[in-house]
Amino acid sequence: MKPEDARLHAYLDGELDAAASLELEAQMAANPALRASYERLRELSAVIRGEGQYYAAPASLKKRQRSFPRVFVPAFALVAVLAFALGVLLARPSEDEILAREVTASHVRATLGGRLTDVASSDQHTVKPWLSSRLAFSPPVADLSQEGFELAGARLDYLDGHAAAVLVYKRRQHLVDVFIVPGEGPSGSAARDGFNIERYAREGMRYWIVSDLNRNELADLARLLGARR
Repeated sequence: MKPEDARLHAYLDGELDAAASLELEAQMAANPALRASYERLRELSAVIRGEGQYYAAPASLKKRQRSFPRVFVPAFALVAVLAFALGVLLARPSEDEILAREVTASHVRATLGGRLTDVASSDQHTVKPWLSSRLAFSPPVADLSQEGFELAGARLDYLDGHAAAVLVYKRRQHLVDVFIVPGEGPSGSAARDGFNIERYAREGMRYWIVSDLNRNELADLARLLGARR
């Protein structure tokens, strides 16, 4: 369709604003060919409206149209609500994902902020009483220096809104944080933001271990801690 034809259609259908209508009317007054095109278009539109055949919808179709909303709309609404709820549940992170995010963030803050330990000691008999006097539980503290994991000390932190003990070990140039809180939970391995994570539960305590140490060595530490009573 030519631009002029489009303007004529829009003018005929009342879709032009006042300024555009006045401009087109002035052009038609000065251009007989444009005015003739408009008249032909107007006549054609009048013929279609006057002689076009229209058919009424059968009563059965009207009945189906009236009954459709009553029968199906509630079902469609229910499906929409369920789909929305499912999307929310799928988008919501699991508890393990939230805790993995917390321990990783705490490990990074302690490393960058220089607050690795509140009590610096390689002696488990110094670290354990210090933690037990400040927590509502007594976390196990293991000396694993013979296995290549040197105890550097401990600090207090929070995990899932609860006070947590954090044991700090060194493995060559790597720092390892071991978060301990009362509770139960699954075992497993994960990786987040370049850090490896091991988690497990033993004798009423939950352990979260995070470090940039490779996964195999971090799993060794988890095994060694789990074997200590």
